[in-house]
Amino acid sequence: MAATNGEYASRLRRKYGVEDELNRYVSALYEMLAGAIGQEKLVLRAGKVSALKMMRSQNLPDRLCALARLVFEDPTIERTSTRAQQRRTIAEIEEAMADLLAHKSVGDAIDRKVSEKMNARHQEYLNDLKLEALREDTGPETPATQAKLEELEALSQRNLAASALQQLRPQRLPEIVGQEGAIKALVAKISSPYPQHVILYGPPGVGKTTAARLVLELAKSRAYTPFAKDAPFVETSGTTLRWDPRETTNPLLGSVHDPIYQGSRREFAEAGIPEPKLGLVTRAHGGVLFIDEIGELDPLLQTRLLKVLEDKRVTFESSYYDESAPNVPAYIKRLFKEGAPADFILIGATTRDPDEIDPAIRSRASEIFFSPLTQHQVVSIVQGAIKRLGAKAVRGVPQLIASYTIEGRKAVQIVADAYSQALYRVDPKRSNAPVTLTEDDVRVVVQTSRLVPHTLVRARATREIGKTFGLGVHNYLGSIIEIEAMAFPAAQPGKGTIRFNDTAGSMAKDSVFNATSVLRAQAGVDVSDFDLHINIVGGGNIDGPSAGLAIFLALYSATTKTPLPQDVAITGELSIQGKIRAVGGVVEKLYAARQAGMRAMLLPKENAREVDVALSGVQVLPVATVDQALRELRVHKLSTRRSQGRSQSTRRKTRT
Repeated sequence: MAATNGEYASRLRRKYGVEDELNRYVSALYEMLAGAIGQEKLVLRAGKVSALKMMRSQNLPDRLCALARLVFEDPTIERTSTRAQQRRTIAEIEEAMADLLAHKSVGDAIDRKVSEKMNARHQEYLNDLKLEALREDTGPETPATQAKLEELEALSQRNLAASALQQLRPQRLPEIVGQEGAIKALVAKISSPYPQHVILYGPPGVGKTTAARLVLELAKSRAYTPFAKDAPFVETSGTTLRWDPRETTNPLLGSVHDPIYQGSRREFAEAGIPEPKLGLVTRAHGGVLFIDEIGELDPLLQTRLLKVLEDKRVTFESSYYDESAPNVPAYIKRLFKEGAPADFILIGATTRDPDEIDPAIRSRASEIFFSPLTQHQVVSIVQGAIKRLGAKAVRGVPQLIASYTIEGRKAVQIVADAYSQALYRVDPKRSNAPVTLTEDDVRVVVQTSRLVPHTLVRARATREIGKTFGLGVHNYLGSIIEIEAMAFPAAQPGKGTIRFNDTAGSMAKDSVFNATSVLRAQAGVDVSDFDLHINIVGGGNIDGPSAGLAIFLALYSATTKTPLPQDVAITGELSIQGKIRAVGGVVEKLYAARQAGMRAMLLPKENAREVDVALSGVQVLPVATVDQALRELRVHKLSTRRSQGRSQSTRRKTRT
């Protein structure tokens, strides 16, 4: 805190009672000012404020006036004549000198720190130069890194044989069994001067991925397609493509690694430059991007993928990017300005229904449906796999394997496991002996893998009361639904009850109520006279109305004691007017009926045109009303023998 003029004057009077002492004090202030700003700067400042002549004077007022002009840098300051004015001037000069010295002290401290840091950086720079010079002479290797390199090279020399699944995978399109129509359609859409995006629907393990890969190889061999010889096939799975909506990572489309939080490369991070990371869509540029299980892809990511399909480029953004910065590499400037190329053909595969795929993507892609495999086709796949392994199999092994799966991939895996089991029991001394797969080898694999037969329900050439076989579809795989019904006289006359599986779901319950209404209206059966129990064998939720006709027939049989054939599969939605409405998944349901050995299949007349006439062995019975359905079941007993004869003849032709 500065002293008042009176206090400071009193102190001056005690210290400087005579003029020569005051002169010495002014001289000391001159020395302090020269030390603070430097002698050369002092002289230059004196010339600017017209104080050079006065500061060399021996007259105290002149010297004091010159000092004031130098300190305050004001050439208009005049001489002071009285002692009191001189003391006030000295006090003001002291106050200004104190501020000046304080600033100089802080500046010196900062300069020292800056100098220390510059020296440290300079030393680091010298060390880096020395290390670089050493690397140029001796390289970056040390004994430890050299040992690691030798270990890695030794590991690279060890190679196991290719996996069985890779060895047994079809290598040519004709080797893919049971998908001739789908493959022909896929070739037409990809191997073209104007290839199209495609979505492949179908159950797992029928060859969708293999077909897509082989079709691209075929397209690359044709001159009229836009695919180059080195066109890439980039394969990924929608179940593993996780991304961050904040764009910190996006392996499909690409993302930007900011220098602060996301860790771009060292040279970029130190310079504050964001680094774009290219995604799979750019790696697939000029080729095919295959996304397995595309239905599992995040809906928002599907929308962003659609944008890339339209623009054929991926754009990048970052708040850290400065286009005018001189240290930004040219390729990063180009990525931010123009984006990365992403002109590819999308092939998606899914086991979901078409309704579960983004409609915008579906509208821009052709759709191809792969068919479920029949038991005969699985047998053919098994026989081909055994042949590729150079092994043999006793009679009945292919059929046994086919009874446990309808997936080609799973069947091949069972073959590979059974082959290993056969090798295990072969005498080591007879290593050159041919390997023969037996049913016991397959049963060992089945037991250790906890496999169960794919189709537990089998058709029987008999009739039963209150039992029917409905049909369902899940992930493009048809299945048999066993439905059984019991009817008892009502415990209280006119107050009959209905009991049904709660786990079957609300839609199945609606089918039960529809069936009771039709039963009363069409068959004249009053359900209030019965206690009815309807059971879905094995439980499970029935998501759809297609079991309506099967439930009605089971109730009709139970209440009227009419036996029904046990080799007829049934599907169709039942209206309360007794009409049979169209249902979905007819092709898959037909495969399931054939797999279970059914001789006939009741289906809505509206679905009859969807049936592939090439699928022989199952008598298709289109019906439009429950009356027609009952009529077909009554005459089925007479036609069963004739149908069996046709089926056996067809099977003989198929085997041939």
